[in-house]
Amino acid sequence: MDDAARTPPFGTAAAAALLIGTTAALGLPWLSPWWLALAVLGIGVAGWWHGRAGRWYGPLLTGFALASLHAAHALSLQLPADLTRLETRIAGRIVELPVHEPRRTRLDVRVDNDVSQPAALRGRLLRLAWYSDNPEARRELLAGQRWQFDVRLRAPRGLRNPGGMDAEMHAMARRVTANGYIREPSLARLLASPTGLQAWRERMSTRIAGSVSNPAARFVQALSVGDTRGLDDGDWAVLRANGLTHLVAISGFHVGLVAGLFSLLARVLWWLLPGLARRWPRQIAAALAAVAGASLYTAVAGFALPTVRTLLMIAILALVRVARRPLGGFDTLALAAIAMLLVDPLAVLAAGFWLSFLGVAWLLWCLPPSSEPASRGAMIGDLVSAQGVASLGLLPLGVVLFGQASLAGPIANLIAVPWWSLVVVPLALVGTGLEGLHAGWGQWCWQAAAWCFQQSWPLFDWLAGSGLALWWLPEAAWYALPLALLGAFWLLLPRGVPGKALALLLWLPLLWPQRHLPATGEAELAMLDVGQGLSVLVRTRHHTLLYDMGPAVRDGFDAGERAVVPALHALGVRRLDAAVVSHGDNDHAGGYPAVAAVFPADAGYAPADSPVAGKALCEAGRRWTWDEVEFAFLHPPPHFPYLGNESSCVLRIRARHGSALLTGDIGQVVERDLVRLHGDELRSDVVLAAHHGSGGSSDPGFVQATRPQRVLVSSGHGNRFGHPKPDVLARWAKVGAQSVDTARDGAVRVRLLATGVEVETRRAARPRFWDAARRSATAPAGLSYRPE
Repeated sequence: MDDAARTPPFGTAAAAALLIGTTAALGLPWLSPWWLALAVLGIGVAGWWHGRAGRWYGPLLTGFALASLHAAHALSLQLPADLTRLETRIAGRIVELPVHEPRRTRLDVRVDNDVSQPAALRGRLLRLAWYSDNPEARRELLAGQRWQFDVRLRAPRGLRNPGGMDAEMHAMARRVTANGYIREPSLARLLASPTGLQAWRERMSTRIAGSVSNPAARFVQALSVGDTRGLDDGDWAVLRANGLTHLVAISGFHVGLVAGLFSLLARVLWWLLPGLARRWPRQIAAALAAVAGASLYTAVAGFALPTVRTLLMIAILALVRVARRPLGGFDTLALAAIAMLLVDPLAVLAAGFWLSFLGVAWLLWCLPPSSEPASRGAMIGDLVSAQGVASLGLLPLGVVLFGQASLAGPIANLIAVPWWSLVVVPLALVGTGLEGLHAGWGQWCWQAAAWCFQQSWPLFDWLAGSGLALWWLPEAAWYALPLALLGAFWLLLPRGVPGKALALLLWLPLLWPQRHLPATGEAELAMLDVGQGLSVLVRTRHHTLLYDMGPAVRDGFDAGERAVVPALHALGVRRLDAAVVSHGDNDHAGGYPAVAAVFPADAGYAPADSPVAGKALCEAGRRWTWDEVEFAFLHPPPHFPYLGNESSCVLRIRARHGSALLTGDIGQVVERDLVRLHGDELRSDVVLAAHHGSGGSSDPGFVQATRPQRVLVSSGHGNRFGHPKPDVLARWAKVGAQSVDTARDGAVRVRLLATGVEVETRRAARPRFWDAARRSATAPAGLSYRPE
């Protein structure tokens, strides 16, 4: 038997090679030129078609080339990075359920594909925000409507922090052209009433909300039509703590459940009407019915990616049944993976892709199907075993993707999976189907689904508040995931395999990663990317201090919750010894409540009479020492009136081998006063440019007195103030200071070590191909850990 016969062209080996090639292309910090990708694609397809050795290198090269071409196309759809404030008029359709927040509504709009629209935006997907203090007016925005808007757009851009969501990656995967907002909502004009699938989903969701008085109606909306807009932060916190987020909205498991129900109904119909079998064999009818049911439910979910993956898997299995060819579970999974990767290679950028395929693979490998009918006890045992396999096998991936593990997850899933999926979801779906036939017919089913769901929710709420809730883990090295997966594979081997206890050692780099804490006498500063605001974490050997917490703006974005808290978790911070709120402006103090709720500080400091209540005063002269590192406030002096920016706490940090100066938002008057009072004592290796690099700060005398090696700038990308000002950066450069800016470089980590000042920027440490594509030729290169 030759190699081609032993290696099927669409088997597990081909799927693995295709996946490796796709992941490699998207994981590189640069994209292959289109002409090279096309050449590689030709070689890959030829090798795949030819067989033999080509059965492994063919799919690998095909995956690499296809992913490169798709990524290049997705990049070409985005606005150029230099168009940070493009203003234009567009007309388009709302293609997803609008998300209503306290002061804004978020919309996904597909621009009309006709000559009346701007050429760069025709047929493109935009993510827009409609800002208004009138929620009733914003409620008139419905999925499926066509509108005309005056918009201000910019290329998709997100914060880059340890532990933070990569918004740029998500925009890339969804082919989003630009983010922006509607400039004059009063001038927006409705062009057409809601039509289409999304409009139907909106109507059904509204009917559920109007007909079900039970508080669990919001979950019925999620499970019936994939509308999760009614779930608040508390709901999501409970779901995350219990590891149940995959069961809310319409998941792949639910699509499979519906497919099985349709298949069963077809078998019953063929049993009742035997004559049908003469035209269509029952097995083929059941397979086609399963595809029809899965397709219908996937449409109800708005063709969400997890449901599309499951639909592909079911369609391939049905195709095999129709062709009457035997196919094992792994071969079916491999065909589904190949189909998904060939259609959309960028799907690997989504966490759900890895969780779904790896989860099914673990179950197929560890729980082979039995040919004998299972007893009730055996079925319960299989359910427990399946949950154990899924929890253990997916734990490493969950830690890497989300930085957390739910200790309550296995227990919660044992209850939620059968109860929600076999009771709540069928009731919700039957209600939706009946309501689709006639208004009012489905209300009793929806009410029953809400009642059944509500009976289980108090248990999960209790689990979320218990000691079995989320376990946050620091970011681990790149090799931690493969080692942990190998350890899971070892632990799940059949009984009798020796050395299983040693497999636990392979989990240590993931569950107990190196935190890289400074040595005694050394200090580390981590300036987080919080947009137009400031937050700096200072660490010594055994202590941590947080200086400012970023903004919390009225449109719903809270940097404390979205950026600072996840970054602290990812950096391995377990507690805060001190928190400093430099002054009361929102861009520095807005995130304080969210951070304090998770990381209450042992000590807190703020200027006298500032809006931040309950804090000790950060008066000049107050000093302390941690781990042989000295901290001292230089401003404001005692009895200084609260003057906003000018009252900012100025903190000096002196380590054994270097020093840093954190300046808040002070202006040139205060800077000159500091030079007068302290003179050469202001000399620092690292200085935070005051007021985000505004023209009213960084006085030339102050710059000359500090003469740092590095100057840190915290600013928002494309901010309306134009921070940092070019002339300010020029002043710092004149004294030899190299600048790093969160808007350009993401989060910045600075270490004051015996070997010198070491700097690492997030975008340089974890480069992405879209960073390289956007980087201008004149922009300074990103920094990596390098001693001065």
